[in-house]
Amino acid sequence: MATQKIVVDPVTRIEGHLKVEVEIENGVVVDARTSGTMFRGLESLLYGRDPRDAVYVTERACGVCASAHGWASSLALDEAFGAKVPAAGRIIRNLINAAMWLHDAPLHFYHLSALDFLDVMAVAEYKGNDPGLLAVKEKILKLVKAGDTAPLTPRYEPDEFCVSDPDIVITAVAHYLKALEMQAKAKKMSAIFAGKQPHHSSIVVGGVTCYPNLYQVEQYRSLLLEQIDFMENVYLPDVLAFGTGPLLPLAQADIGVTDLHFMSYGGFDQSDSGDPFLPAGVIMNGDLSNIQTLDENKITEDVSYSWYKENANKSPYEEGTVPDLEKKDAYTFIKAPRYDGKPMEVGPLARMLILQPPELMNIVKQYQFKLGVVARHAARAYEAVILSKQMLKWLDELEQLMGSKDFKIHDTDHWDPPATGRGSGLTEVPRGSLGHFIKIKDHKVENYQMVVPTTWFMSPRDENGVMGPCERALIGAPIPDPDNPINVVRIVRSFNPCIACAVHLINPETNEIKKFQIGF
Repeated sequence: MATQKIVVDPVTRIEGHLKVEVEIENGVVVDARTSGTMFRGLESLLYGRDPRDAVYVTERACGVCASAHGWASSLALDEAFGAKVPAAGRIIRNLINAAMWLHDAPLHFYHLSALDFLDVMAVAEYKGNDPGLLAVKEKILKLVKAGDTAPLTPRYEPDEFCVSDPDIVITAVAHYLKALEMQAKAKKMSAIFAGKQPHHSSIVVGGVTCYPNLYQVEQYRSLLLEQIDFMENVYLPDVLAFGTGPLLPLAQADIGVTDLHFMSYGGFDQSDSGDPFLPAGVIMNGDLSNIQTLDENKITEDVSYSWYKENANKSPYEEGTVPDLEKKDAYTFIKAPRYDGKPMEVGPLARMLILQPPELMNIVKQYQFKLGVVARHAARAYEAVILSKQMLKWLDELEQLMGSKDFKIHDTDHWDPPATGRGSGLTEVPRGSLGHFIKIKDHKVENYQMVVPTTWFMSPRDENGVMGPCERALIGAPIPDPDNPINVVRIVRSFNPCIACAVHLINPETNEIKKFQIGF
């Protein structure tokens, strides 16, 4: 059979502009390219500025990941300034950012990915008598009658992996609506200590600016208990019910599997010496018995197939962001980060494979999950439950510190920028490993680079022609109907890409063969 090319541009239900091109032969993907179609120029805004501006400028990369970038930026500045964050400052940073993880996890499952697995119109066939579900049915039918079913449609046609059981579908749609409420409450939690969301105003070099009171602590606690109940009794059970039930054939198939190189920077320090709650580590070739120590010096950025000028030194401290729109063979504005020359999958699956919580590992073993699409959703759900419970412990620690005489939230001795310095802020955020790198000269920013999770898993080929993780994950995906390439977007969205973090100015030129509009 002749090779067919399919272009999905833009991929919807993600943040930012992403184009995916695949070639199929005999009903399966044989080649793939992921293209960020926007110019990444945010770092250039920082050159020559006061380094303390970096926290606020980089937060504007995205309205969803704002806390993540402010956090990573502050960590880079802490190192460059020589600042020592007090325990209370560290804990408040953890609580600000962890709340946004609880916002992100259900958003990704219910609102960005679940519609790829549901025949939403099956709610019309619901025959039960649950008042809440009947109200959902009535709402959906009214929308259908009014011709206004967004954001549930438009969508691809249901296939073998779509769930059409009315009882399952209507319950999932009800939880879709409940998750919207829980997202709002998670943002409110973060704003209690952050001042506002998105784009908080509390995290700065050396700590935070928020002196919490007991009312704020108890308000946060009350909302957190609601989140824990939702994560344990709604979100995680939904993910497991789908993954071990109707989606088990997908979970056991080699769909969406990468080269099995996994990495975590580690996140949420629990002491002054580090001790991250989510440990750092590296797994190569899927060897889960050999978790290697992370070496920051092995991180590089390649731009062989990216619309940027080449730099002989590929260290993030030296890498530039100078566009080259005429570059031969380039096809994306996303760079190609590598660890020891290897493309790495980052994110919840990588973190959980390094942490190896027994409950998740038992599910993977018992149901013979491949480390692909369904495993990513399961890992994110388990992680949300684990993190939400840990947040209660941090809240208790903060309350104890608030009663001490030397309660301190900021290192005021290291507020002014040094004449020279450099620092890296390596941490974990919902989508994966995030690194900010800064060089300071004459008290100003000499260079700044953000190596974000999406650049890791949506990276293009590198100088050796090795595909990025998502490109590799698309190879072998079944596409029985070229006019309904739903498995392409299932795989892409399982990574939870955020192109806004990776690139920042739209490119109006496209070269597409087919274009598919998917429901937002």
